[in-house]
Amino acid sequence: MYIPTQFRSDDVGAAIELMRQHSFATLISNDDEGQPFVTYLPLHVDVGERDGKPWPSLLGHVARANPHWKYLRDRGTALVSFLGPHAYMSPTVYSDTMRVPTWNYLAVQCRVRVRLLYERVEMDQMLDKLIDDNEPSYLAQWRSLSEDYHAKMMAMIVGFELEITELQCKLKLNQHRPESHVALRRALSVGSEDERELLGWMDRLKM
Repeated sequence: MYIPTQFRSDDVGAAIELMRQHSFATLISNDDEGQPFVTYLPLHVDVGERDGKPWPSLLGHVARANPHWKYLRDRGTALVSFLGPHAYMSPTVYSDTMRVPTWNYLAVQCRVRVRLLYERVEMDQMLDKLIDDNEPSYLAQWRSLSEDYHAKMMAMIVGFELEITELQCKLKLNQHRPESHVALRRALSVGSEDERELLGWMDRLKM
């Protein structure tokens, strides 16, 4: 994705935090006609190591009726996009009236290598992690269901692991307009949940 230098972040920890907090992702592959094919889905972020440093990978699944899993299998690679908090930014925050509106946002984009999950133990682990991300209290109920029911549900999905080969993190927060930060903070502090989250990231970046 397009990332001006002032908005680029090499902080893998920040990217992991964004992916976990905004885990409903956009998965993009090419279909058999070479056209982009998109699925919106929750993904679990696992953290291992690469070159001795923390590095994420992703786990998820799609419905077997969704042809996307075949494109993942046949292409072997894909693109995953996570959109974090975002909000309209009014030009009225500037003392200089010669300004225009913009949109501030945080995003992570990953190029991934795909591995489909065929072993039952891997499928169980993937589902447990997704449930634990979103409703930990449901885990006990899920595990108490009959093996016959589990098998039927498993047959209706295709699971996968996405190895991240390239990660880009974009933090667009008006870093290049320090004269706006005081007024921007005031506006964000009384705004929506997304706007308050952007303010938290401004604090984190000491803006």
